[in-house]
Amino acid sequence: MKKILFIILSFALFTACERKIDEFQVSKGNADFTRYIAVGNSMMAGYADGALYKTGQSYSIPNIIANQLQLAGSGKFVQPVVNSEFGVEFNGSGPRFVLGPSVACDGSVSLGPIPYIGARDPLQPVGYPVNNLGIPGAKSFHLFAPGYGNPAFLIPPVHANPYYFRFCSEPTNPNFMVIDEFPKLNPTFFTEWLGDNDVLSYAISGGVGDSITSPDFFGHVMSGVLQALTANGAKGVIANIPDITSIPFFTTIPYNGIVLTRQTLVDSVNYFMQNLFQLPFIYKLGPNPFLVADPTSTHPLFKVRMMKPGELVLLSVPQDSLKCYGMGIISRITYTPWGIPSQYVLTEDEINNIKEATVSYNQLIKGLADAYEIGMVDMNSKLVELQKGIIWDGVSMNTKFVTGGAFSLDGIHLNPRGCAVAANYFIDAINKQYGSTIPQVDITAYPGVIYP
Repeated sequence: MKKILFIILSFALFTACERKIDEFQVSKGNADFTRYIAVGNSMMAGYADGALYKTGQSYSIPNIIANQLQLAGSGKFVQPVVNSEFGVEFNGSGPRFVLGPSVACDGSVSLGPIPYIGARDPLQPVGYPVNNLGIPGAKSFHLFAPGYGNPAFLIPPVHANPYYFRFCSEPTNPNFMVIDEFPKLNPTFFTEWLGDNDVLSYAISGGVGDSITSPDFFGHVMSGVLQALTANGAKGVIANIPDITSIPFFTTIPYNGIVLTRQTLVDSVNYFMQNLFQLPFIYKLGPNPFLVADPTSTHPLFKVRMMKPGELVLLSVPQDSLKCYGMGIISRITYTPWGIPSQYVLTEDEINNIKEATVSYNQLIKGLADAYEIGMVDMNSKLVELQKGIIWDGVSMNTKFVTGGAFSLDGIHLNPRGCAVAANYFIDAINKQYGSTIPQVDITAYPGVIYP
């Protein structure tokens, strides 16, 4: 009897000391997630590793958000699924990148981005309505371009978008615009991340192949997009534009990537530059600036100059030419100074143009978020934090190419784990603006760059 009494008392003592943890209650707050849509460009579409492919889409930012919103009553979230791991085929587009052994021009082997081998997804309409209106390549004003969903229509200066063609509701209607999709879908809630292509297209062309959308026009267009999205009372969250010059596509190759390791080589280069070419460039042991093309140079023959600190070499530069053939210093074919062509470099002025536009865009986006009483994600400040390095769910992440853990192998778009972090930023903004309690996702459930 004493033994039984002891067991009963011990159990009572144990249960009295047991911690009570209230079960987390998901709430929609004062938002209605019944019909959720996403609007944006490649970052919202799930584009990654240089292509739009099936697995990348499954990890898109809106799809991650939608899975969490379904806990609070959101309906099915439909994406224009790509039926290939290679990517969508159009205009000879290449495959996505994967990480594998890469053989350089000098025969050295290292781990780097290589083309995926597999079958392409032909460019065909998906044949069903979708909730994810992320359109790779879209600028803000493209959403108002008639015929944007049919490659048969040419509307200078905007051409039809082959990605949008896949899910456009009325591809044969020459007057149909992306914003005409909104009333058809009748959203109750939306997320919108649009506008980085308004500066990114200029930046990835080295400032020579495109132009930056004027802030006044940008503000007018973005207001029109939000007006169309909220016409039937939908609520939502918008994100601002990060400083795209801080992403790996622009920061991986240093401006002073000419590394001279022998004094005899330094002396030889200086002799050629100063005595033979009559160029006032002085080289030293260690890192030296690349030469870049400069049409304003006063030299009668060689229109080149040394790069300045802070100027950027694009990841798209032909790296074999840098490594083996003298691009950026002296051509091993012509034995003359060989500046990196302008389309692979951002100069001081071009960087300032991008930064000034980004600041203006973000001021406009903040004003629009306030005017339409919607939430806002400050992606610009979040990128600054990521540059310094963050730890999330025990995972360290930064903006370094490949090893940083956030960006995909094209150096522009996020990888699945980076998308999960961005989705959590959106979820935070939703909860803050609408008093909801949507849970964040565990980013460790999402892969980073996959190593072979």
